[in-house]
Amino acid sequence: MFLTGKTTDPRLQSLIDDYQQRLKHYVPFELVVLPDLKNAKALTEEQIKAAEGEAILARLTPAMDVILLDEHGREFRSIEFADYLQKKMSSGRDLALVIGGPYGFSQAVYERANGKLSLSQMTFSHQMIRIMAIEQIYRAMTILRGEPYHHE
Repeated sequence: MFLTGKTTDPRLQSLIDDYQQRLKHYVPFELVVLPDLKNAKALTEEQIKAAEGEAILARLTPAMDVILLDEHGREFRSIEFADYLQKKMSSGRDLALVIGGPYGFSQAVYERANGKLSLSQMTFSHQMIRIMAIEQIYRAMTILRGEPYHHE
């Protein structure tokens, strides 16, 4: 999973660390945090998106299946998301789930993406969406293994 900027709330970072450790029991999982932009306050929203986009694209490989967390993406129930991840993992390609900055993605990142998904139609803070995404990935892994974490 790729993130722009570090998680600033230590409570959220603790939760992210916990789920990241849990995920390692199921799949190879790496959290790549791209550094905050320097002088971001002096940049326009478009300049920020462009700079973050360049940083994201520099870390992606052609072999990656790139999925953006985006408000206009496809929504899933947790079981459907587990099936979606299973199909993606079965393809043999590395899956890169990308969470952009607070202004979204540059056009270049959208053009590189293989798909978009949304966790909700509601708006959440850039910091909160990180824990929500990693928890849903963990939940999907437990669903695929038939473990009792998810009740339906």
